[in-house]
Amino acid sequence: MKIRTLAAVLSLVSVLFGCSSAGNAILQTLPYAYGRNPGVDNARLNPRFSYLRLTVGGHIALLALGYVDSDSHGPIEVWYSAEREVLRLQNGRLVGAVGLTTEWRNVRFPALPSWSAVAHAGRAISWTRTRDVMPGYRFGVKDRLSLRVIAAPRDSALRGLDPERLTWFEERDLSEPRGGLSGIFGDADDAPLPPARYAVDFAGGKETVVYGEQCLAADLCFTWQRWPVKAQK
Repeated sequence: MKIRTLAAVLSLVSVLFGCSSAGNAILQTLPYAYGRNPGVDNARLNPRFSYLRLTVGGHIALLALGYVDSDSHGPIEVWYSAEREVLRLQNGRLVGAVGLTTEWRNVRFPALPSWSAVAHAGRAISWTRTRDVMPGYRFGVKDRLSLRVIAAPRDSALRGLDPERLTWFEERDLSEPRGGLSGIFGDADDAPLPPARYAVDFAGGKETVVYGEQCLAADLCFTWQRWPVKAQK
């Protein structure tokens, strides 16, 4: 094991959370998440805490829910991995990612209709997202997006759930290719991002995004799923 790196992670967790239950949750995921061990699927997890199963580049990791921020557009879940990646999710949408080779910060979008409203709209919903991107110091990058219901895909990384019992959405980037000196370090040529997909469980009158696929850049895509799997009713 990389003892120095692990010690740095432990130190970071201690600084962020002290002796809080959130810190304990992250510490307990370290033996499974550290090193991106495929054995995380069979790991014994403390049921008091919440986790995400993340796949990226053929590797698997567990993230623990550190805390939840309040926001006018809905609560923001802040998830931590043992390798110091941090994801921020709001209603299933990515609103922040740090610690990866591409980072999104200060993600902003307008008040959006609920997932159930989009599901019953009978048409695509268009909106614009604004984000800051690192490296390159690209501020205020705008994405023109279109969200619509799709049939359950056959090529997802969803595990332990029947995809046909979920409602699936696809979010396409309709932006024109961006290029030129958009960062202080020179040329930042951004093509439209690959589509994102979301799977929403509407059981029990609730709407829970249980699975997502997201690309931070054309060459950096990942999937996430709430873990462990809870039985569908």
